[in-house]
Amino acid sequence: MSKVVILVGPTAVGKTDISIDIAKAVDGEIISSDSMQIYKHFDIGSAKPTKEEMQGVPHYLIDEIDPFVNFSVSDYQEKAKAYIKDISSRGKTPIVTGGTGLYVNALMYDMDFSNSASDPDYRKELEAIAEAHGNQHVHEMLKDIDPKSYQKIHFNNLRKVIRALEVYHVTGQTIDDFSTDLKKTSDYDYVLIGLTRNRKRLYVRINKRVDIMIDQGLIDEVKNLREMGLNASNTSMQGIGYKEVVPYLDGMYDKETMISLIKQNSRRYAKRQMTWFRRYDDIHWFDYDQYDTYEEMKAAIIRLIKS
Repeated sequence: MSKVVILVGPTAVGKTDISIDIAKAVDGEIISSDSMQIYKHFDIGSAKPTKEEMQGVPHYLIDEIDPFVNFSVSDYQEKAKAYIKDISSRGKTPIVTGGTGLYVNALMYDMDFSNSASDPDYRKELEAIAEAHGNQHVHEMLKDIDPKSYQKIHFNNLRKVIRALEVYHVTGQTIDDFSTDLKKTSDYDYVLIGLTRNRKRLYVRINKRVDIMIDQGLIDEVKNLREMGLNASNTSMQGIGYKEVVPYLDGMYDKETMISLIKQNSRRYAKRQMTWFRRYDDIHWFDYDQYDTYEEMKAAIIRLIKS
């Protein structure tokens, strides 16, 4: 059975550099599991690696999807598994890297999105209700049946609200309960590697990354995306680093507030990512701060992969 390397960790921890070094060491090719880097034109705010940064290592599911498309987890699973199969068939090692937990779940577990918890007619009914009465009306329908999703999902993220309602409608379970009933995939063996850092150091890196994004032209990037016709209702525009710039461009707050919000939301996201990844019982953690040098940690990860 083929082996897949899955490399996860919070935003700004340093996944991109080490994934490329690992790929070069084990004759690997990289599949992104980042829900923002997948979109075309979303370059700066997603911290998408440049061609130079890729160092000749083939990358997949980066810069592939039109940002007007509502790209689902099942779409990701289908495309990523096809890439895994292709890379393995050529005798190379697939390396999945990114920080989107649901994408990682879709590759680690047998999650059948085609039939499970699906009711297209009910979905259309909810869409019609939203059109007639507004997103908040549909969001309120979650309040009693799934209070956790009600608190967690913003009312303007209609697709996720409807999905939570659909899962409950079909299974009688909340979407969290439904998603925890998981069986490890039998399509391939995987080694799951988690990267972490001291929290204060990670937060410094996050703040610095945001400053760099601003310097690189994040605001102009969002202006260009809006000129293309994208707005806050598009899934692609709901990512951190994009959703905060839109209100700034609309004059709702000043530049300093916008930058502060991006940093704050990025730090909170990193915390949520760590909570998510710590749930995995088969993860091998590597802490940057526990090694004297980057090279030492890289060598330890490569030894694990080759063992």
